[in-house]
Amino acid sequence: MIEITSMKPVIRKDVRVLILGSMPGVESLKRQQYYGNPRNHFWLILGELFNQELHQLNYTEKITFLHKHKIGVWDVIASCERMGSLDSAIKNEKMNDLASLVVKYPSLQWIGLNGTKAYQSFRKYLKQHHFSILYEKLPSSSPVPGRNVKNFKEKVVEWEKILNYLDTNGGIYNE
Repeated sequence: MIEITSMKPVIRKDVRVLILGSMPGVESLKRQQYYGNPRNHFWLILGELFNQELHQLNYTEKITFLHKHKIGVWDVIASCERMGSLDSAIKNEKMNDLASLVVKYPSLQWIGLNGTKAYQSFRKYLKQHHFSILYEKLPSSSPVPGRNVKNFKEKVVEWEKILNYLDTNGGIYNE
């Protein structure tokens, strides 16, 4: 096992939706890019939701897209021990300070938890740190097969719920 550390959050003061993963995979950590593995469905899912070809953009352009749409990304886990990229291999996890983040960004309305491990770790964190925010588990954007894995189209349908929090009228928030 090797100890790994998450990256800094990608977030701005006007964030409305925060997508929390568990811990970036080896490829993402190597590139220092959230969802940096080209096989991950994250950018493809958002591309479908916003009708844009995000997966073809460079990372800086992808981050600009997130900021424009008031979406932030981070991880529930700050550090852990893990060999490889699988969530099932995570041991000795230490959590990010999510309670402080929620206080620091009062425009934040909803947290989407990218996959089962992110959801389970977040729930464990909430038992120790009490704060109130709407949150929901999303199907993992990982392409790795597992129990109860949804196909791409099913993932897109479930991820559509983020659109409800980007504008008070239920649509995409535009500046």
